Amino acid sequence: MSTIASISTAPGIGGIGIIRMSGEDSFNVLEKIFKPKTYQKIEDIKGYTIKYGTIVDNDDIIDEVLVAYYKSPKSYTTENMCEISSHGGNIVMKKILELCLKNGADLAEPGEFTKRAFLNGRIDLAQAESVIDVINAKSDKEAKSGIKQLEGYLSKEIRDIKQEILDVLVNIEVTIDYPEYDTPEVQENEMRNMLQNVNRRLEKSEKSFDNGKIIKDGIKTAIIGKPNAGKSSLLNAILNEERAIVTDIAGTTRDTIEEFVTIKGIPLKLIDTAGIRAASDIVEKIGVEKSIKQAEDADLIIAIFDSSKDLDDEDIEILNLIKNKKSIILLNKSDLNMILNENDERLTNVSNCILKISALNKIGIDELYEKISELFSLNEINFDNEILITNIRHKNIISKALENVKKANEALNMCMPIDIITIYIKSVLEDLGEITGEVVSEDIINEIFSKFCLGK
Repeated sequence: MSTIASISTAPGIGGIGIIRMSGEDSFNVLEKIFKPKTYQKIEDIKGYTIKYGTIVDNDDIIDEVLVAYYKSPKSYTTENMCEISSHGGNIVMKKILELCLKNGADLAEPGEFTKRAFLNGRIDLAQAESVIDVINAKSDKEAKSGIKQLEGYLSKEIRDIKQEILDVLVNIEVTIDYPEYDTPEVQENEMRNMLQNVNRRLEKSEKSFDNGKIIKDGIKTAIIGKPNAGKSSLLNAILNEERAIVTDIAGTTRDTIEEFVTIKGIPLKLIDTAGIRAASDIVEKIGVEKSIKQAEDADLIIAIFDSSKDLDDEDIEILNLIKNKKSIILLNKSDLNMILNENDERLTNVSNCILKISALNKIGIDELYEKISELFSLNEINFDNEILITNIRHKNIISKALENVKKANEALNMCMPIDIITIYIKSVLEDLGEITGEVVSEDIINEIFSKFCLGK
């Protein structure tokens, strides 16, 4: 493989910037541009060592730097690697990268360092994918889930399931060659027990995706209501900042406003929508249409009503919109004279989650958080004892493996020959190999790593 180089820190100005190189010739390229204060031959420098010196272009000093040496195979990629820690200016980092490229390195592709770690066998594909999950984490729980997968929790579960299948397959192969050692009934019982256990473990992993999706993508939450019901005030109260404009003029919000907030360690994607009513102009009409579309696509709808007024036809239309959807009804302006109350049948017929709040005075916000946590069972998500599937690719593969387990069971129940049953069982092994990368196409590998940032 060629020697690759890239800037690994995010674009912009910072205290430190890191330029990373990996490949057989990393240290040769480095020697041409780095002048350490204390010279040592490369073979005398130990891995996990940092040296101080300057980056030079001929005799011109570009920057004072620290260089970390990682010698093969004890590095992120298992190749010779070095990381140049420079000052964090864009010009300085770009100049150092250009010197690396000028002296023999190639510009790394997105995710190529992690791709090499996978191809060189230091991590499997599931672990490699978790790297991007850790980087993109929007909450503590998402980061924790990514770290667990990076440590190999999912990979170990997959390996254990595969080993259980292989143990039975090996026994079957032995009894085919030496039929005197086992009876067909013993073979059948072994397979049936194994398939039941594998089915149970895979179903548990598949079902965990419901929680995993919440942790990774957050709960898409649409705040809907009539103009001046208090939607923007609610958004501001949750974010604890003046994010949305609040006035007495109806219809201030014409477009959707999206923000993330963390509740119980779970990201909540809040969408403040335009007030739903008969639109008076084309711009407001588009805003109302977008509001209805957001409500249809949301995981959770927070419908807010002005409790100081009785429901009118537009309110009833909003209630019809949230029927049969996961929703919370908020009776806002509870600090005023309330006409609406939580026992109103028009409300209770639609949702059993009805709260009184005052968005302007931030009263009832904690109760709202508790209700969201209760609706999505956030307190029941256990990171210490459970593996959570957060990756849709993994979930789809597990679903495919479960289909092959089902086919193997059906073939077993129909008393089909062992050779036929083992075809489906071996397909389960191949399916699971797609998760860890043992059985995966180059196109899928390239697609996965194309989502990574440069320098990782």
